[in-house]
Amino acid sequence: MGIAKFAFPTTIHFGAGASKLVGDHLRAAGVKRPVIVTDKGLAALPMLAAFRDGLGAGLNVAVFSGIWGNPTAAQVREGAKAARTHGADGVIGFGGGAALDVAKLVALMTTHDGDVMEYVWDHPKVRSIDGDLPHFIALPTTSGTGSEVGRSSVVSEDDTHVKRVVFSPRLLAKAVFADPALTLGLPAGVTAATGMDAMTHNIESYLCPSYHPMCDGIALEGIRIAARALPIAVRDPGNLEARGDMMMASMMGAVAFQKDLGAVHACAHALSAVADLHHGLANALMIEPVMHFNLSSAPEKFAEMAHVVGAAGAGDFVPWLKRFKAEIGIPASLAAVKVTAAQSPALVEIAEKDICHQTNPRPCTRGDFVGFFEAAL
Repeated sequence: MGIAKFAFPTTIHFGAGASKLVGDHLRAAGVKRPVIVTDKGLAALPMLAAFRDGLGAGLNVAVFSGIWGNPTAAQVREGAKAARTHGADGVIGFGGGAALDVAKLVALMTTHDGDVMEYVWDHPKVRSIDGDLPHFIALPTTSGTGSEVGRSSVVSEDDTHVKRVVFSPRLLAKAVFADPALTLGLPAGVTAATGMDAMTHNIESYLCPSYHPMCDGIALEGIRIAARALPIAVRDPGNLEARGDMMMASMMGAVAFQKDLGAVHACAHALSAVADLHHGLANALMIEPVMHFNLSSAPEKFAEMAHVVGAAGAGDFVPWLKRFKAEIGIPASLAAVKVTAAQSPALVEIAEKDICHQTNPRPCTRGDFVGFFEAAL
């Protein structure tokens, strides 16, 4: 047996009302000039104004809200410029996965030189992240990516829209304030798509062949929780217990995928680049063909997943996924979201180059990716 390295260091304040603890936390940490990094939609809602007002005295707070769609390098540059102009000594990530990913990189680029894309892990002359960052905390307002507990950030190239990854333990939040009350206003479609992102993280990390029994246990429980809670959260958006369960399942998936992911994510990243598809929705649309492909390589794990979701057995897990997605309102095909067969060559090209499928339980060829997209169309 080789040596494996495990880490679960993030401090998490979890529960309804956790967001009200932020002001005292910042003051105790000596932060005086925080910048809130959020997206355009949230910036216009009373929820953000109430959060900002609730931070209390002694804080000079700025807001950067230039985020929309998938996170891009240009958004990071603008956010870092705003943070430097404000003289920010703290960064508050407030929003979904895009806002949190940008917030991490805004914190990075306030204290590090060069361009943000020079810090992606596979840059030929990748810059080191070796300096301190402003005090960074995260407040998720969706339950999908789990970016709040992650040590990486996904950022899209401005021209190609290909997703790249910046990775460093220094990107971890100093504290997470996971308040399910912040997700009560999510529409059913967003709840379903982000929830399927969390489900996919748990499923793919569980199936990843890397050795990590701790993550396996977390992922399997995350699958069980999401299978029960997501339909309730979609059907009854004010159900705080279901919202809390999904926020926990989201964080569990993000903790678990330090094991790595698989071919579903490779396909989803391609769909985001080529068709600008929401990441969670892309995962949901690609999970069935990839799981059908993977079944023969991990039948025991499929049997365990089937058990925790209440499916009949290993062979019923993929049909269960189809039924589950229909129940929460996920479209039935790529064609339903206007992805066409003409886009398939570009999708295959990007998916084949994506690093995620290198830890799929069954190796994927170019022809396999052709088959995945054909089956999903």
